[in-house]
Amino acid sequence: MITRGILYILIATLSFAVMNIMAKDISNLPALQVVFFRTFGTFIFIFPYMVYKKIPIVGQQPRFLILRGVVGVISLSTFFLVIQRIPLGSAISIRYLGPIFGAMLAAYFLKEKINKGQWFSFMIAFVGVIVLKGFDLRIDFISLGLALTSAMTVGMVFVLIRYLGAREHYLTIINYFMIISMLVAICSFPFWQMPVGREWFSVVLIGIFGLIGQVFMTRAFQLEEASVLAPFKYMELIYALILGFFFFGETYQILAFAGIALILTGMLLNVFAKNKTKKIQ
Repeated sequence: MITRGILYILIATLSFAVMNIMAKDISNLPALQVVFFRTFGTFIFIFPYMVYKKIPIVGQQPRFLILRGVVGVISLSTFFLVIQRIPLGSAISIRYLGPIFGAMLAAYFLKEKINKGQWFSFMIAFVGVIVLKGFDLRIDFISLGLALTSAMTVGMVFVLIRYLGAREHYLTIINYFMIISMLVAICSFPFWQMPVGREWFSVVLIGIFGLIGQVFMTRAFQLEEASVLAPFKYMELIYALILGFFFFGETYQILAFAGIALILTGMLLNVFAKNKTKKIQ
C-alpha cells in the first residue's frame, strides 16, 4: 500500500531529479551561481513563513548551524559542478555513498554502531564505484574527486543534522543553509554570467522544483518512519537515468551500468541491515 509518506517521497525525488536536469541544462553557468538559484527559490518562501510563525532565526547552536551551512554549500556546489562534467546517473550514483561516510562519522562522533551487514553493504557500494569509474570513460579523476567530495560532505551534513535535530527547528537548520549558500554564491559574483533565452526557464525551474522537493521530502519524513522511506529515496537515480537519456542522450555500457547497480544494491542493503539491527534491539 502506498501511504501519503511514500507518495510524498516519490514526488520529492522526482522534483530533485528535474531540478538536477535543469542544472545540467545550464552547464555553462558557474556552479555557485546555480547554487544561488537553487537556494534563493526556497529562501523566499521559507524565511517569511518562519517570521510569520515566529520560528527561531538564529537558533541555539549557531556555530554548528553555520558549519552545517558551509558543509552543505560545499556538497551542493561540488555536485552541480560534477553533473556539468559527467552523466547525471553516474554523478548521483557516486553521491549515494554519502550515507556510508555519514555512518562512519556518526560512529566516531556520535558513538553509533555499524554492524557487519552494513560493512558488507559498504564494500559492495565501493566496488560499484570502482567498476563504474573503470568502465565509464567519461568519468575522469577530477570528476570522481568532486563526486566523492560531494558524497563525503553529504555524510557530514547527515551527522550535523542528526546532532542538531533534537536541538533546533528543522526550518532553522534549512534557513541557515539557504542564507550561507546565497552569501557564498554572491561572493563569486565577478564570475557570474547572465542567463539568456531559455536558460531563464531552467533557472526558474531549479528554484521551483528545489522548493517542491524540499517541502515534500520534509512532509514525507514527518508522516512516515525513515526506515520505510529510505529505499524510495533511491528512486531519484531511476528518474535521473530516464531523464538523462531523454534530455541528453546519456547511455551506459553494460559494465558501467553494473557499477551503478552495485552502488544502488549496496545502499539498499545498508538500509535493510540497519533496520534489522534496530528490530533486534
